[in-house]
Amino acid sequence: MKTKQYDGYRSFQYLEEGVDYKPFRLAKEIGRVPSYSVQVTEEQEARVDRLLDNELIISLHDHAFVVPEDVNEIWEYRRAGRDWTGYEGLAASRLDVVFDNFMDGTAMVTSKAGWKWDDVIHDLGMRYSDIAHQDLVFLATTVDDFYEAKKTGRVALVAALEASTMIENEVDRIDILYGFGVRMMGIAYSEANSLGCGLKERRDGGLTDLGRRAVRRMNRIGMAIDVSHSGDQTSLDTIEFSEKPIFITHVGTRTLWDSPRMKPDHVIKACAEKGGVIGIEAAPHTTLTKKHIQHSIESYMEHFEYIANLVGIDHVAFGPDTLFGDHVGLHHVFANALSIKSAHGKQPFDEVEYVKGIENPAEAFPNIVRWMVAHGYSDEEIRKSVSGNILRVLEQVWARPRGKAAKA
Repeated sequence: MKTKQYDGYRSFQYLEEGVDYKPFRLAKEIGRVPSYSVQVTEEQEARVDRLLDNELIISLHDHAFVVPEDVNEIWEYRRAGRDWTGYEGLAASRLDVVFDNFMDGTAMVTSKAGWKWDDVIHDLGMRYSDIAHQDLVFLATTVDDFYEAKKTGRVALVAALEASTMIENEVDRIDILYGFGVRMMGIAYSEANSLGCGLKERRDGGLTDLGRRAVRRMNRIGMAIDVSHSGDQTSLDTIEFSEKPIFITHVGTRTLWDSPRMKPDHVIKACAEKGGVIGIEAAPHTTLTKKHIQHSIESYMEHFEYIANLVGIDHVAFGPDTLFGDHVGLHHVFANALSIKSAHGKQPFDEVEYVKGIENPAEAFPNIVRWMVAHGYSDEEIRKSVSGNILRVLEQVWARPRGKAAKA
């Protein structure tokens, strides 16, 4: 297995454990569960290796941190205010870029108070402080940073947030988050906020007037927009109102699995018609299908193929939404607090211990590329899916227009 150059750094090792912070026994980043590789021939594996070496590899949505070995400690871990980044796992991931979705200030995730502004700023600053003490991962704010990561064998980390709840009614907070390096933000998570409705709400009133102001500000400032956890009407309103293409960073199609967590085809089509990109989700028990009721890379790629056929290869990407640790166990702990249970849908499925073939950021993309090679995709189709489509949108969204020249 190829890895990037990694010197063994662990989060916060510049401080004194037990004195400056409370230590936790963390999950293994590599080898926590049996490794699985999509089966390919020796010749195909050589092609996979070449593609991973030569193309930019971008995860549109992941959580590159490590959770406690005992997931029941997650509340205490979160309240301690430090997230350990999975540097060892990222070094083995073959990723050049990861859109890392911070925990959105969920230090007190048992209540909606988790979306407090101060907590979000704390999470950003604490992660940045740790990242600044090592050389493998660096904060990326431009597309040029992606190419620099590829050239230097490092990982470009893009700071992202899954909802805008913490801005409350202050649109200027979007400017502040941009100044702090955030380059992608969702509209709403499961519950409604002042911008629009989340996917849990029974009645979706769509994008609010404040939501429209926020979308316009994100367009103008150069921040990408995500509607993965937004309700259907809020998603459609955002797509329509945005002056620039948007992302649905981690999702699947409701046609294959009837769950609020998936998006209906008309929302997926609307996103693509405006030039946007849809990333495929792999968090446990999300992208299931009637053909594959045990979640694995096979059900995951069934969603990919369906959406690629629906809207074209130019509008798909991968946002696995993985992390380092027991993701299934974590979802059980988080089920009520984050409305995960209500998002699964009503049809029965076979629960798995982990998502085979795409369990964490370290194994996801090598297996995705293997699967595409094994199923006859061309180099160009793979390039578009693992980075090209994302880059096309970001080059539009992240463009920084200059202000009008002052009159003489």
